[in-house]
Amino acid sequence: MNERITTAGVAVKDGKVLVAHRVKGGALSGKWEFPGGKQRWGESDEDTLKREYKEELSVDIRMGECLTSFDFINNDTVYHLRAYLIEILSDEFCLAVHTEARWVGPDELLSLEMGDSDNQIRSRVVSLLLKREG
Repeated sequence: MNERITTAGVAVKDGKVLVAHRVKGGALSGKWEFPGGKQRWGESDEDTLKREYKEELSVDIRMGECLTSFDFINNDTVYHLRAYLIEILSDEFCLAVHTEARWVGPDELLSLEMGDSDNQIRSRVVSLLLKREG
């Protein structure tokens, strides 16, 4: 079985989190996600997230702490996913693999159709947002 490291960036601002809606076709077709992606050989988690956010949304980011990590299997590959809190350094998005990117609160986040791995991140993110509200 193959193994891959993958990352996701969780940007939180004013009690909301950034999510993006994938274009139809390919992985996560038509679902919402926390942007990120697969690590290339020799990349650090930070390098991967910076590259993915630049490629997918045309924005620069600043890395924060690891929010959650877990493993999952998809198509005979074990993925080691690590989700990090990030800061987006621009508000101007240019979408490459998404139809929409938007800031959502906990209630809306819970209503979105997401992939299985993003669902696991979502539960941690909702707890974080509600903790910050209270």
